[in-house]
Amino acid sequence: MPPAVRWLLALTLGGQLLWQAGRPAPAPSQQALPPAPPLALLRLASLGETAALSRLLTLYVQGFDQQAGMDIAWRHLDYAGVAAWLGRALDLDPRSQYPLLAASAVYGAVNDAPRQRLMLAFVYQRFAEDPNRRWPWLAHAALVAKHRLHDLPLAREYARAIRLHANGPGVPAWARELELFVLEDMNELDAARALIGGLLQDGSIDEPNELRFLAARLDALAARQADATPTPTPPTPP
Repeated sequence: MPPAVRWLLALTLGGQLLWQAGRPAPAPSQQALPPAPPLALLRLASLGETAALSRLLTLYVQGFDQQAGMDIAWRHLDYAGVAAWLGRALDLDPRSQYPLLAASAVYGAVNDAPRQRLMLAFVYQRFAEDPNRRWPWLAHAALVAKHRLHDLPLAREYARAIRLHANGPGVPAWARELELFVLEDMNELDAARALIGGLLQDGSIDEPNELRFLAARLDALAARQADATPTPTPPTPP
C-alpha cells in the first residue's frame, strides 16, 4: 500500500474517532412495557418449569422501572400491563404469593388513586380463586382502601369477601372480623351489631378470647347507640 494511502486511512480513522467522541450521548427514552405473552406460549417456553418462569416474569416486571440511563417512577408505568404480567406469573404458579404481594404492597403503594384501585381490583379478582391462601393480600387491600383511598364502601366489600369466603382453619379471627371495624367507621352500627350476632351464632369462632372480645364489642356498640339516641324532651305544661 502506498504511504499516501496509509496516511489517508489513518487520518480518516482519527477523524472518525474525534467525531464520535464529540457527539453528545443519546438521550434515554422510556420503553413501554410490552404486552404479556399468551399463557399457552409461556407454558410451552417453560419446558415444565412453570414455577421458575413465574419468578422470572415477576423479576422482569419489577426491573422494568430501571431502564438504561433512567429510572421510571411507578406512577408512569402502564398499570394495566403490570397487572397482566403479574396475572401471567400467577397463572404459571398459582401457589406463589409474590405476584399478589407485589400488586398490593408494592405497586399498590403508589401515590396515584386510579393505579391503586387497579391493583386492588386485581388482588380482589384473583382472591376468589384461592381465598384461604390469598386472604392476606385482600386484607391488605382493604386497609389500603380504608386508609389511603378513604373509600370505606370499597374496604367493606373486600372485608366482606374475606368473611364469606376465607373460612379455612388458617384464617385468623381478626381477618374475618375486619368488616366489623369498617362498619363502625362507616357508623353502620346496626349492621355491625348484626354482624357480631352472626359471628357469635354461626359457630365459626370458638376461641374463648375472641368470643369475649366480640361480646364486649357488642356491648360497646349498644352503649354507643344509646348515647347517640336523643332523649325526648318532655312536653311543656300549659
